[in-house]
Amino acid sequence: MYKVHCLNNIAKVGTDALGAGFSLTDSIDEAEAIMVRSASLHGTEFSDRLLTIGRAGAGVNNIPLERCAAQGIVVFNTPGANANGVKEMVIAGMLLAARDIVGGIEWVDENSDDPNVGRQAEKAKKDFAGTELAGKNLGVIGLGAIGAMVANAGRSLGMHVYGYDPYLSVKYAWSLDRHVRHINNIGEIWSSCDYITIHVPATAKTKGMIGRDEIAAMRDGTVLLNYARDSLVDERALAEALQEGHIARYMTDFANSVTTSMAHATVTPHLGASTKEAEDNCAVMAAGEIRDYLENGNITNSVNYGAVDMGPLESAMRLAVFHLNVTNMIGQITGAISAAGVNIENMTDKSAGNYAYCLLDLGSEVDEELVERLAAIDGIYRVRAIRR
Repeated sequence: MYKVHCLNNIAKVGTDALGAGFSLTDSIDEAEAIMVRSASLHGTEFSDRLLTIGRAGAGVNNIPLERCAAQGIVVFNTPGANANGVKEMVIAGMLLAARDIVGGIEWVDENSDDPNVGRQAEKAKKDFAGTELAGKNLGVIGLGAIGAMVANAGRSLGMHVYGYDPYLSVKYAWSLDRHVRHINNIGEIWSSCDYITIHVPATAKTKGMIGRDEIAAMRDGTVLLNYARDSLVDERALAEALQEGHIARYMTDFANSVTTSMAHATVTPHLGASTKEAEDNCAVMAAGEIRDYLENGNITNSVNYGAVDMGPLESAMRLAVFHLNVTNMIGQITGAISAAGVNIENMTDKSAGNYAYCLLDLGSEVDEELVERLAAIDGIYRVRAIRR
């Protein structure tokens, strides 16, 4: 029986999807798996029992990925599971920026006691006039699950869409509307687009990628939308551009001490993926990843290990070996197993940076002595025996 500890509220449909062989525990120290949304794990010490962390969402900046990799703890996320919810939030942000809908609602609330409010509204509405999205240029930075959906939605709204992603995958390339203009120079986004939306992960390389120079290169009156991560934008430089009127609006989902005091900013409290459907989808997807890993050793959508899929466990047993990505590791692993008189029926080894993961189907069960012998090899830091 595997034990799972949930941080934050994980949708019940997700925990139910773990199925037989799994139970929830209130103790993080006795759990083989953790399911988490936004709670930070950077200050958490992990027990030797912990095998995996499932992030019910896409961003993983709340998880110490390198430390987990070094301990043989596989971290999963759920790319695409909340994409539609975030896409709809971006479209709402563009509409709110284009039309002074909020100002109009506030005017009606303030004048609701006026018996002539209807007649007065006809006079007041000119103060809230806006523009339409159709015919405007939309720049989408990052064409993954969310960005591709936003680009296609922009096309459906009659916008001219520019997409930038130097790492565009075949999967999402095929999903893009054929009229989306895929550009190789991000500078075209700054100089050409009325609306710019960013959809890339928060990493050391992407931190502050929209800085003072990029903001200055944008055309006057640009609307910038950020429903990805606040660290992607130099928000202090942006605050100056908003105050000066160079940037028209900043639509963001991240309330902090800078954004909440910005002029011409509409800030929401991280609502992008806060829909019932998105939370359910993320929880179910995370549960499936955890279950497949714990029961079969397969790794799908890990952010700190390579993808490995050898299907359901059908051999006598599987060994999962975590090792440093250095020479002669495979030879030492297979040599030790062969020396024990055990046949290797199938195997896969995938590396990710300094670390690698080897999954082996064996023709017969092995005892703990062989597992310990493998674990004692220099460069191997975790060995799991997986049995049916």
